[in-house]
This record gives sequence, C-alpha cells and structure tokens, in this order.
Amino acid sequence: IVCSIPIFTIGASTTAVYYVTLKMVRDEEDSTIKSFFRSFKSNFKQATAIWLILLAAGAVLAFDFWFFTTGQMNLSGNVKTVMMAIFGGFLLILSFIFTYVFPLQARFYNPVKRTLFNAFFMSIRHIFYTIGIVVMDVVLVLLTLTMIPQLLMFGVALIAFVNSFFLNAVFKKYMPKDDREDDHEMRPLFAD
Repeated sequence: IVCSIPIFTIGASTTAVYYVTLKMVRDEEDSTIKSFFRSFKSNFKQATAIWLILLAAGAVLAFDFWFFTTGQMNLSGNVKTVMMAIFGGFLLILSFIFTYVFPLQARFYNPVKRTLFNAFFMSIRHIFYTIGIVVMDVVLVLLTLTMIPQLLMFGVALIAFVNSFFLNAVFKKYMPKDDREDDHEMRPLFAD
C-alpha cells in the first residue's frame, strides 16, 4: 500500500505483490521484502506502462458507462440499454484483463503489448478460473467492509495471495513440462 501511494506506481507494486505471493503458493523460500523490492525495481517501467494504459482505458469506459446510465443524452430506452450493455461488457473484459495482467508481468517476460494480449487471452480461455478469482475478490472485499474489518490489516496482499492459488494452477499449463518441477525462473509465455 505504501508503494502505491503515488498513484502511478500501483502497477509496479501490484506486480511485486504477485511476484511474492506466487512464490509463496509454490513454496519457494525467499525473503519476502527483498523479493518484493527486487520485483518492484525490475518491473517498474513495464508495469507502470501497463497500469497507465489500463487506468486510461478504465477511465474512458467508466465515463461512457456513467454517461449512458445517467441519461446525459436523450436516447430511447432500447438504445440506452444497448449502450449500457456494450460499455458494461467492455468494463467486465477490462476487469478480466486486470485480473491476469500483473501476475503475468510478475511471472513471465514479455513486452507490454504481448502481456496485455496474453492477459485477455488467458482470462477468456480460463473463464471459470477468472470468474472464481473475481468472485473471491468481491467476497473478500465485502467481508472486510461488513463483517471482518480485521482483514483490512492484510490489505491487497491477502487478495493477491488468494488469487495466486488460482493463477498458479493456470500458469502451470503454460510452463514447459521439464521446467515445471526444477526451474522456477520466468519463461516467455507463448514464445514463438
């Protein structure tokens, strides 16, 4: 949370959290704080670029959705409903991409464009995992806000840790078989 205070670093800090939690789920011993800051530093540029792209896309889509839901234009009921559904669908797809993009950045080496494409592809291909992740995120946030405020102490790291169980199962499918057991270094996803 401290590393996310300057808003533009949210991507790098989220990537670093996923780097640590994905290693924890795989039972790889390493210093948590050292790993976090090593990942924060090494992924800073690319994760920040991804974050700013997603932030801009989210702002545009959220504005468009708000614009049509509040009736800023005099549209018939059917047109308004269709436009709300279109922009709502785009927001849902953006949330699916957001679910995968920073863990992918933490686990695999790829350019920004390829990372965004892979996040979209994986979120659709593994739709049941994606839905499970989104549902768990919503449940954890609701539990924190309504019934168990003590969970706030764990913050985003708890959500990333829970998500990492799902994500690790998905990522295993993209690791070369001989590297799954022995080598825990990052490998390119969908390398040519």
